[in-house]
Amino acid sequence: MTNKTEQKIQHVAIIMDGNGRWAEGRAHKRIWGHIRGSSVVANIVEEADDLGLQALTLYAFSTENWSRPQTEIKTLFKLLQKFLVKERKKIMDNKIRFNVIGQIENLPEATVQLIRDVEKETKDNQGLKLSFAFGYGGKNELVVAVNNFVKKNPGKYITEADISRNLYQPDLGEVDLLIRTGGDQRISNFLLWQVAYAELYFTKTKWPDFKRSEFRNILIDVAGRERRFGNIDCQDSLKSNTQLAKGNQRSIGSSTHV
Repeated sequence: MTNKTEQKIQHVAIIMDGNGRWAEGRAHKRIWGHIRGSSVVANIVEEADDLGLQALTLYAFSTENWSRPQTEIKTLFKLLQKFLVKERKKIMDNKIRFNVIGQIENLPEATVQLIRDVEKETKDNQGLKLSFAFGYGGKNELVVAVNNFVKKNPGKYITEADISRNLYQPDLGEVDLLIRTGGDQRISNFLLWQVAYAELYFTKTKWPDFKRSEFRNILIDVAGRERRFGNIDCQDSLKSNTQLAKGNQRSIGSSTHV
């Protein structure tokens, strides 16, 4: 039987934060941070694939990000398109399955078509499941999941399994590890359902400075944690029961002398 501390990390999600602050700290416009940060993505995807992860989900653009300056938004669109054009062959060669989760209707038509083409081209790949969360919000995903279920099953009681099956990418399963770069310590409406029992790791390193070596070391560190999923360790349970039994014996013994 596998010990909980030895359970393999299979699905990692990353909030790629700190791009704008990285650029501002160097007296550059925020978009330069996104440009620099986009070059990090390919390295981390490659490292995840090399480490044998089953799934990697990257938070690229949230529903709240639509309020950012149009120049910054358009830059993010172009960077996504550039990544797919540049990495398309490598994605296929490494049997990676690519998907975008979120609402991408407001992206340029050419970008949407490119996304759909790569998704279709890689849908049967059996390697790393690479997902970009773009135009994504965790609360909105849950609303969509519930509405989809209700539409198909009017009047039926909804269960947790029903919600899971109606998420954007239900086969990704739950997140084992959520990493956030940039120093902030919050989830920011990312994969709210999937991170229910995820390990959390916050690093001060801003995304443009995030290296493969740090990513690997984080996975090694987290793999050593004991994940109890709301339960208690078997040895702790035995120890607690033994202590309880001894306490009961003392209690019984003292009561006989009264």
